[in-house]
Amino acid sequence: MAEGEKLISINIEDEMKSAYIDYSMSVIVSRALPDVRDGLKPVHRRVLYGMHELGIRASGAHKKSARIVGEVLGKYHPHGDTSVYDAMVRMAQEWSLRYMLVDGQGNFGSVDGDSPAAMRYTEARMRKISEDMLADIEKDTVDHQLNFDDTLKEPTVLPTRVPGLLINGASGIAVGMATNMPPHNLSEVVDGIHAYIDNNDVTIDELMEHVKAPDFPTGGTIYGYDGVREAFKTGRGRVVMRAKAEFEEVKGRECIIVTEIPYQVNKADMIKKTADMINDKKIEGISAIRDESDRNGMRIVYVIKRDAIPNIVLNKLYKYTALQSSFSVNNIALVNGRPEMLNLKDMIHHFVEHRHEVVVRRTEFELKKAEARAHILEGLIIASDNIDEVIAIIRASANGDEARQNLIERFKLSEIQAKAIVEMRLRQLTGLEQDKLRSEYEEIMKTIEDLKDILAKKERRMSIIREELQEIKDKYGDERRSIIEYAGGDVSITDLIPDKKVVITISNAGYIKRTSLTEYKTQNRGGVGTKASTTRNEDFLEHLFVGTNHQYMLFFTQKGKCFWMRVFEIPEGSKTSKGRAIQNLINIEQDDEVKAFVCTGDLKDEDYINNHYIIMATKKGQVKKTALEQYSRPRTNGINAITIKDNDELLSAKLTTGESQVMLALKSGKAIRFEESKTRPMGRNASGVRGITLANDEDEVVGMVSVNDTESNILVVSEKGYGKRSSLEDYRITNRGGKGVKTISVTEKTGELVSIKNVTDADDLMIINKSGIAIRMEVASLRVMGRATQGVRLINLKGNDSIAAVAKVKSDEDNIDDEDDTVDGTPVDGTPTASQTTQNENSSEEEE
Repeated sequence: MAEGEKLISINIEDEMKSAYIDYSMSVIVSRALPDVRDGLKPVHRRVLYGMHELGIRASGAHKKSARIVGEVLGKYHPHGDTSVYDAMVRMAQEWSLRYMLVDGQGNFGSVDGDSPAAMRYTEARMRKISEDMLADIEKDTVDHQLNFDDTLKEPTVLPTRVPGLLINGASGIAVGMATNMPPHNLSEVVDGIHAYIDNNDVTIDELMEHVKAPDFPTGGTIYGYDGVREAFKTGRGRVVMRAKAEFEEVKGRECIIVTEIPYQVNKADMIKKTADMINDKKIEGISAIRDESDRNGMRIVYVIKRDAIPNIVLNKLYKYTALQSSFSVNNIALVNGRPEMLNLKDMIHHFVEHRHEVVVRRTEFELKKAEARAHILEGLIIASDNIDEVIAIIRASANGDEARQNLIERFKLSEIQAKAIVEMRLRQLTGLEQDKLRSEYEEIMKTIEDLKDILAKKERRMSIIREELQEIKDKYGDERRSIIEYAGGDVSITDLIPDKKVVITISNAGYIKRTSLTEYKTQNRGGVGTKASTTRNEDFLEHLFVGTNHQYMLFFTQKGKCFWMRVFEIPEGSKTSKGRAIQNLINIEQDDEVKAFVCTGDLKDEDYINNHYIIMATKKGQVKKTALEQYSRPRTNGINAITIKDNDELLSAKLTTGESQVMLALKSGKAIRFEESKTRPMGRNASGVRGITLANDEDEVVGMVSVNDTESNILVVSEKGYGKRSSLEDYRITNRGGKGVKTISVTEKTGELVSIKNVTDADDLMIINKSGIAIRMEVASLRVMGRATQGVRLINLKGNDSIAAVAKVKSDEDNIDDEDDTVDGTPVDGTPTASQTTQNENSSEEEE
């Protein structure tokens, strides 16, 4: 131990405590947490201030990043150069900051996590929005502090006009606390601040009408609103983010196309992890993943296997990969140097308070400057009024100091005024310059009065803050990138799919698809229809019906088996696509064929399944009733629905309540009506009882209708396009098993009966013929006729074409389009062209 030194023993525990507290406070206050006023951490503030000091403006040239980093390191930020460069790089990345603060030139990394080039290769400059964060800094608007070696001063906060914390968010890990604040849309934030300025007692709910949710730089979808609401109200919450995905057909294969991913997700990592899951069979239904992103934007392609259902695959991707991730909001920022948890209103309040202080200090600075200039101008005006005397005094003086002293004594001037007079140029003695002095003095006095008024009235200061914010909104405001899906949450796959109306079509060869009902347009009776589906060679559409995505679909095959599926599991296709083979969706036997299908409500609802029945009819006239409960437990290989006898096959199945009446129609034009109660419920393996007696061996049942109300009419359609709407009362109720009564007069012109439906004026009719043409018309346009007539022409058939299927659609007036486009020569609003009008006049429309 050296001479004069002495040891002081201290408790290591106390020393550790005090040292660690000092360290943690340093990290909290001057490293990891943003300031609530400008939203910046010290390193970001120093980068922007360093660029400001170097004069690297948005309108100037880019400068080497190394030069900027050197400036910041040498003057303000005594840490590693990597920390400064990394912070600057992030400020220049469009996928990191919602509103970038640095304009980079060169390789600044990528959304795949690629590193930026070294600082000696890249260049940077400020963006215009950064200049607005530094506006008025030279007007003593903010406090400055000494830098690390006490040789220079740096600002403690920027006098920002931009609500930086709200628009760009922040994240940082301090000691014992962390912050994670999401970015928001500038236009929405400014509107929210305006609402707060107009009414300081505004509630958070009212603010949320303006600031709707976070707005992430990478777009995507905010899925569910509960977490957002929680975060705005308390400062903590969990925002679920989803990629933006859509379905597309690429080279004949269905694909999921992702164009936007959740915030802070590394695209390359996400694709690699997804590929690993596919290889490990954790995710099935994807045959390939391609990253087709380029300079025009992001595009990740997931190619779906032919037997997979796109919606289910997408929901699995959301469940197991980063296509769905969450942002845990934790709004902690420094308020007066202390960390605080902040809700939406708190952040707006502190920003407005900061702007108010900046406006006050700026006004005081400008007032001081204006008063100093006015003081000098007063002296100069006195001098110009007494110019001869002033010149005489100056000439008589031995030196400048004496001249100043003599002027002060003669005209009662201040030291500053006297100095200004002595330093006056000779040209200021001209009459023009003297007038200029007076007008400048008048102007400056008005300015002083205005500045004093600003300092006296808080309303004016608030109005200035409001105007400046509006300027910021006009300059940098943009549309939301992140879509908000309010209905989301922790839900099942079913709830992820909107329960909208769809048209389901099944072709004769067994191709099925669902299409949004809005793709079909209403036409008038007699139109030729629009192209409904591109079917395969010699294939035609045979079945069509309307349902909603959440309903259950029961498929009944001609051999009497029943298969079970949700409507949303049926592959989606456009109106003109072929669809997918049913064999790929259900385990149907090769020589079997789906003949009937039923859309039901919730099969988990006991009351529903116990009070509903399935009634079936076969081609040979057998009928059978079974409780729906028997079909509520599906098996992948199907279950027996009815035992089919030789040379017979299942034709139709309907959902009933047990109280309805049943009508069967024969190809020969006969129909029977009997009470459903005449058929007792049977087990799934029974073969049923006789419903109608056939006229001969060639005859067969073409359709079955279950009628619940006597108001509905019976519509029958023949294969050559004739149809007729008759009153239900025309068909008397008979016993089950009779021969029936005539329902349409079958002639060579009408062709044999192909369909029977029960309809009301509220229904629309969808008719599809074997060539794939579909027409939709209002049932109300058909008048009610007698039972035994041949009817009127419903659709104009070309050549040897004939009707394949008829379905009824609930009329939806919003769905009727009045566009002027034509499809297949027919205006889609249903107005016939001149040639069609002639055709319609020549066709048989009268009762015979």
